[in-house]
Amino acid sequence: MTLTRPPYDPELKVFLESLLAMLPANLELDLDRMDAVRERTSRTYPSIETILAGTDLEHRDIEVPGPIGSPDVALSVVRRPGSTPTPCLYYLHGGGMITGHRFVGADAFPEWIDRFGVTVVTVEYRLAPEHPHPAPSEDCYAGLRWVAEHASELGIDPDRILVVGGSAGGGLAAAVALMARDRGGPALRGQVLICPMLDDRNETVSSRQYDDRSLWNRDFNLTGWRALLGSTRGTADVSAYAAPARAQNLGGLPPAYLDVGSAEVFRDEVVDYASRIWAAGGEAELHVWAGGFHGYERAAHTAVAQASKAARNNWIERALRD
Repeated sequence: MTLTRPPYDPELKVFLESLLAMLPANLELDLDRMDAVRERTSRTYPSIETILAGTDLEHRDIEVPGPIGSPDVALSVVRRPGSTPTPCLYYLHGGGMITGHRFVGADAFPEWIDRFGVTVVTVEYRLAPEHPHPAPSEDCYAGLRWVAEHASELGIDPDRILVVGGSAGGGLAAAVALMARDRGGPALRGQVLICPMLDDRNETVSSRQYDDRSLWNRDFNLTGWRALLGSTRGTADVSAYAAPARAQNLGGLPPAYLDVGSAEVFRDEVVDYASRIWAAGGEAELHVWAGGFHGYERAAHTAVAQASKAARNNWIERALRD
């Protein structure tokens, strides 16, 4: 039974219904058919060549050492040629821990580079269920360490690195910030957590309110967490580096920006995470966008999406100031 819940913003509701109308009526995440699911998902995103066409931005791929005993990690560096050392947005893509690739969301890169004067580094982390925890978070952390250690050759200012991620990538960005704190670096200027996937337990009110057909609902969320964690999902054995909401101590973290829709599964865990950062004496800015579904920013023409983007851009600008 669907619980009483906050409604979708009217503009966003129209957009969501149009998206869902293009998807199969019986859409589900089948872990036994992930190749097909990933291929279908990838078709909805433009290539990096298409995104960068007509710009003066350069893009290069590099392979860097992965976690000990694991394969190398692929990074892509997108920047303006010849620019002096720039801040870095270290970007982690979404996809529920089970789909996506490092160029999901890359359509934002040119604007970020123009607006903030940054270099963007994006990470090809391994996906579950073939590569369960700790593979995704360890890949992301290994890439971050390499970027910080090789900042000069990348044209990056090592003192101005922000980790940025949305959905599963937001959860991984939070995990990387915890790992950097616990492992002695690299120092981060901040963490930008966009509707982050933080808690495997699915016990919040919002995780139960949004269990019907949507871009990311309760059942999809459970599938993603089960793929990542297997039989340990929901038990006391889950690491904070897999599900950051499990962290006992949220003190000593870099400043955080968190945003989420009021009409999505992740709402309550994001609000709780920000509250616990404040309780530990940390710095966090939280925005809960009324009527936003998970992925509402795809509706870039809507008032809610535009307000959300403006608030986040303002925070990033302030965070990157010398």
